[in-house]
Amino acid sequence: MSTPVVPRPEVAAPGEWAFPEPREVELPNGIRALVHDVPGQYVISVRVTVPAALRHEPREVEGVAWIMARLLDEGTSTHGQRELSELLERRGIALGAGMSEAALGVDLDVPQRFLPEALELLTECLSEPTFEEGEVTRVVRTRLAEIEQERASAGRRAFKEWAASYYDRDTRASRPASGSAETVAAIRREHVVDYHATHVHPQGSTVVVAGDLTGIDVDALLAATIGAWETAGRAVSTDRAPAPRADDAARVVLVDRPGSVQSEILIGGPGPDRRVESGWAPFPVLAWVIGGAPNARIDQVLREDKGYTYGIRAGFRPRQVGSAFTVSGSVRADSTVDSLRLLSQILGGVGEGFTEAETRAGVDFMTLTAPGRYDTADAIADETSGLAGDNLPLSFTSDMIAGMRRLTAADLDAAWSDHVRPEWTIVVVGDAALYRDEVEELGLGPVTVVPN
Repeated sequence: MSTPVVPRPEVAAPGEWAFPEPREVELPNGIRALVHDVPGQYVISVRVTVPAALRHEPREVEGVAWIMARLLDEGTSTHGQRELSELLERRGIALGAGMSEAALGVDLDVPQRFLPEALELLTECLSEPTFEEGEVTRVVRTRLAEIEQERASAGRRAFKEWAASYYDRDTRASRPASGSAETVAAIRREHVVDYHATHVHPQGSTVVVAGDLTGIDVDALLAATIGAWETAGRAVSTDRAPAPRADDAARVVLVDRPGSVQSEILIGGPGPDRRVESGWAPFPVLAWVIGGAPNARIDQVLREDKGYTYGIRAGFRPRQVGSAFTVSGSVRADSTVDSLRLLSQILGGVGEGFTEAETRAGVDFMTLTAPGRYDTADAIADETSGLAGDNLPLSFTSDMIAGMRRLTAADLDAAWSDHVRPEWTIVVVGDAALYRDEVEELGLGPVTVVPN
């Protein structure tokens, strides 16, 4: 019996995709609720964004915002620390919080059937945390231990030194977002209580819910829980503010780690934020083409041709106002000088133009992988919360993807030349004695050596 011949199916081109837009509801206390019904996603993701700018932390206790965020689920007036922990665990509720430049973010993921209880506990944590003395002391000690561990990480050490060198010394962005050892050690319970009372309010806040909401009256649940949260009101401005660059930012800083067999390199210069008038679409593609993949310009030279690194990546770090285009990764210590020379040449050559082939490769990657990147409830909730927290239109992601499809090599050329200034702040963490003199001979800027 012969096997029937089946013609090969034709593979159609993928259709255009758009990020799902949520249904918008205003809760009784003015909180903006953004709801995504995502069929089949039975773990519900909830994200709360509360405007709270790090620049308003008292200088002497910087890091208090992060300590406050970590303590939100360590006991409330209704449920003590142990009882709250048991409630969260028994219902499979994952709850965490952290700070960004301009907002407190609280993440909650919960099985669908426990959403009502989870929203009640979330509201408790936001509105009535107790910040017990013992818990504050414990979290402060934990954070101090983490700071020591971060100092041992070459990547983290590079970014800390880069921020201190790139930003104006008086701006908050030049100092660690979660505080230094000195400022964290000074934090006491009264500082945490005061920061929460001053900055954590429903005014201007957003809650995002994403998941399978079949049979759930989510509007009523939100209104009865986080929509009933009331405070005296916000007293501190949360308007967007720039982070000024240092006058001497264009320089090279060598962080000395004698005996290091690798060097961590971080290069960064000024770029635009996501509100750039010409549109944000070219910039993720730019980053991908320059250093977003093994076949990008940087890795083609430093990884494939030279074998200096396992991989070096490039990307934009948008802030409320402005951004930095950064290149980072580790190389063999004996290749540090040549790696810096090659990176300088590659970045200098970006202004000479892009090809249509690499533009198309970058566009295809960014647009064709987007449906997979936003295929789950938590990814949808994270993206929507990020847009809301930055006061961007909810159509921003869809508009960006659509804009990418229309990009040409000339568009990438214009975006780079118009909005990225090649005034590089360069940090190298490694054995400075091996290459200091040769780095100075490269002429990349004034060279300073600092201890680890």
